[in-house]
Amino acid sequence: MAASPRAQSKQRKPSFSKQAALGRRDGLNSGFEHGFWYGQCESVLQRIPQQTAIWPIHAMFVATSKGFPYSPIDAALAETLAGMTRQLTVTNDSEPVAAIAAQARPDIVIVLDGLNMPLDQIDAIRALGIRTAIWFTDDPYYTDMTAVIAPRYDDVFTLELSCVEFYRNLGCANVHYLPLGFHPAEFRPRNPPAEKRHEVSFVGSAYWKRAEFFDQIADYLASRDSFISGIWWERLTNYNKLKDKIALGAWMGPLETSAVYNGAKIVINMHRAHDDQTFNNNSAGIPAVSPNPRTFEIAACATLQLTDVRSDLVSFFTPGLEIVTYSSPQEMIEKIDYYLTHEYERREIAIRGMRRAMSDHTYARRLDLMFQMLFAPVIQP
Repeated sequence: MAASPRAQSKQRKPSFSKQAALGRRDGLNSGFEHGFWYGQCESVLQRIPQQTAIWPIHAMFVATSKGFPYSPIDAALAETLAGMTRQLTVTNDSEPVAAIAAQARPDIVIVLDGLNMPLDQIDAIRALGIRTAIWFTDDPYYTDMTAVIAPRYDDVFTLELSCVEFYRNLGCANVHYLPLGFHPAEFRPRNPPAEKRHEVSFVGSAYWKRAEFFDQIADYLASRDSFISGIWWERLTNYNKLKDKIALGAWMGPLETSAVYNGAKIVINMHRAHDDQTFNNNSAGIPAVSPNPRTFEIAACATLQLTDVRSDLVSFFTPGLEIVTYSSPQEMIEKIDYYLTHEYERREIAIRGMRRAMSDHTYARRLDLMFQMLFAPVIQP
């Protein structure tokens, strides 16, 4: 006599002890895999020379006081500067910076972002004979505002190559191209918890053109183990298809963001469009050709980065060797499929990208370049 459907179901269903055994096996395999990969990354990291030069200068760093997401950059730069200068004074743009500079008498005052920094304070500092520098963090998206700010400083540093000529045409005598980097104490290889592990991840805000792109790949991402974190993702036409994969409105700190990058097999990087409608003050239409800070942070975590093309990306990473690029939704899908099924290639590119980031793109490297531009050959570390 044939068994009832209920009996057949009971026969097919693994016992609890068998399920537990299978779970332990999968967990051990996953843990071993991530642990082995983490060990490989650590081996590479130990062979990368560290920044040790101390500049014999007194620097004054003026942080933004804007809060998140600028506060992690403020903290990372302050910590890095403290380890590479003879003396460091830290303040922010809400304090009486000119009075503090008059008392401290630094060799250089470095202002980050500067959009909220009172310009009369900068004028007063320069009147004291103290050199001033501004490092713009959001070029070219606020150039209507930075065009007024830049000429008031002795030195202008911009993370966007296209803005160098823009500031020179405004009469700024000393304009330097210096993209942001990353803080290796925060962005580095880690062994992430299981809940952070996904096939594909993206961290960032849903600017309108970015949302339009993600709408075109929504069906594909819905079929994958994907994860998206950031604000405005309810803008998606296909939001309901992805809502279970989106941490909506989440602002993650550097360590949590690093854990997400480490937990993904592939991290998507999509740059903000220079003409996007959201929070854009770029009436001159200055194009964006330089990589964003996320480019360096992702690479530092030894995760395969799949990024859209920016023309100056090649100055920082070698596409196909240290990073992978895409130029359309279909190309992105094809490359995700390819690298998810070619484990060795994916990991080789990821570890080469990490090596390049740790060697060339830390905040220590960037600030060392800044000081070379400001002081060499008169002062050397």
